[in-house]
Amino acid sequence: MNRLRSRLGGDQSGSALVEFVFIAVVVFVPLIYIVAGFSAVQRGVFASTAAAREAGRAMGTAPDPVTGQARAERAAQLAVEDQSVDATDLRLAYAPAGADCDAAGSYSPSLTPGEEFSVCVTVTVRIPLLPEFVDANTATGQFVVERDRYVDG
Repeated sequence: MNRLRSRLGGDQSGSALVEFVFIAVVVFVPLIYIVAGFSAVQRGVFASTAAAREAGRAMGTAPDPVTGQARAERAAQLAVEDQSVDATDLRLAYAPAGADCDAAGSYSPSLTPGEEFSVCVTVTVRIPLLPEFVDANTATGQFVVERDRYVDG
């Protein structure tokens, strides 16, 4: 039996462990990194949509634009932090009714009864293990606010 084993290739003990380690390094490590990258992007998308919704609700129920802006910024910060995204990479802007977030920033809501506007929140998403100077992805969430027609004031 030993002669047959030596003719067929010798002793193979330990080769399965070497093959497994090689496959783990070549296949599993990049796969785990890709999953971590996609989850970071998805977390940014969730953060931007939740922040836009909460900022819109805060702005839509405020008594005046100054108070509404402060409430909206804080609500957006809390929503982004809830998704474990750095709140310093957050931009809150408003767009007129019917416009998308490309037009955001040139509009300021007056909070008149029945007013409609969009709240746009852009969150910068950092991919894990990439240096800061590498361009990051952004995720933008939009929420349409319709101010109640029957408000006091």
